[in-house]
Amino acid sequence: MSPLTTDEALQRLLDQGRARAAATDPDHARLWDALSAATEGGKRFRPALVMASHDALGGTAAAAAVETGAAVELLHTALVIHDDVIDGDDVRRGRPNVSGTFRAYAVAAGATDDEAASLGRTAGILAGDLALAAAIRAVATCGAPSEVTHRLLDLFDAALHTTAAGELADVRLSLRTGDASLPESLAMEEQKTSAYSFALPLQAGAVLAGANDVTVARLGEVGRVLGIAFQLVDDLLGVFGDPTRTGKSATSDLRAGKQTPLLAHARTTAEWSQIAAYVGRDLADEELVEARRLLTASGSRRYVEDLAAAHHAAAVAIVEELGLSVDLLATVTTRPVVLADGDGVAA
Repeated sequence: MSPLTTDEALQRLLDQGRARAAATDPDHARLWDALSAATEGGKRFRPALVMASHDALGGTAAAAAVETGAAVELLHTALVIHDDVIDGDDVRRGRPNVSGTFRAYAVAAGATDDEAASLGRTAGILAGDLALAAAIRAVATCGAPSEVTHRLLDLFDAALHTTAAGELADVRLSLRTGDASLPESLAMEEQKTSAYSFALPLQAGAVLAGANDVTVARLGEVGRVLGIAFQLVDDLLGVFGDPTRTGKSATSDLRAGKQTPLLAHARTTAEWSQIAAYVGRDLADEELVEARRLLTASGSRRYVEDLAAAHHAAAVAIVEELGLSVDLLATVTTRPVVLADGDGVAA
C-alpha cells in the first residue's frame, strides 16, 4: 500500500537507502545519514506541485503521484548537494551541509585544511550521485502504467539536461571573461531552476492525470515563468536577505561574481563603477550595507522585483487560460518576507 503523503514516501526512500548503505560499510552509512539530513527543512513545494497538478486535472493515480512527488524532492536534494560542491559552500539552511559535515569530520580527525576540503567535496559529489540514482529509480517503480512511466522518465531526463546546462552556464558566466547580458543571465536562471523545480513537477502531475499534450506543454510554460520569478526573488535574498532567517549567505553571490539579473542590470547603471568594487571578494558587514545601498539606488533591486512580479503574473494568466484554479500555485511563494531591511518585493 502506498504512503498517504509525499513526506512518508520520501522517508521510505531514505530508509531503504540507509539500509543498503549500512549493509555496505559503516562510513558509507554516515554518508547516507548526511544525505538524509540534507532533505530536512525544505518547503516541499515541488512534491506539492505534483499533487496539485494531478488533482486539479482530475487525476486518479494518487499513489503514483505521491511516489513521483517524493522522487522530485529527492532530485532536488541531489542537485542542491552538487550545487553546494560547485559553489564551494559548506553551509545550507544555516547548518553544515554534506560537504561541511565531512569536512568537519576530517578536521576533527587531524586532517589538514586541504585534506578536509577534499573529503568534503568527495562526500558531496557521491551523496548527490546516490540521491539522483534513488530519485530516478523511484520514478521507474512508481506504479504507473508503462507508457506513463516512460513519459515521466522523459520529463526527468529533459529536466536534468536543462538543469545541467544552466549550472554550467552559471559557472561559465561567473568566470567574468565577458560581461553577461541580461538575456543571458535570465536564460541561465531559467535553465538552472525552472526546469526541475517547476516545469517538471507540474508536467509530471499532468501526465499522471492523463492530460493531453497541449495541457502538459502549457503547464511547462507555467513552470518556466514561475521558476524565473522564484529565482529572481532568490537572487534578491542572496544579497538583501537576512542569513539568520534565510539560511543562506548574503555575500556569497557577490563574492563569486554570480551573473544574476540583479548584477546584469546594475552593470548598465551609473552606479556600476562603485558597485563593482564590492563584487568578487569577501565583504565586511559595513561593505555589504553599502553594496545594498548602491544596488537599491541604481534601481537594480526594483527592476528585479518588478521582473519577478511580471513573471508571476504571466504564470497566473496561463493557469487561468487552462481553466484551472490559481490555487494550483498556492504552494509557491515569490514574496520574500525575510529581506534584511524588512521590505518584501512586489511579486
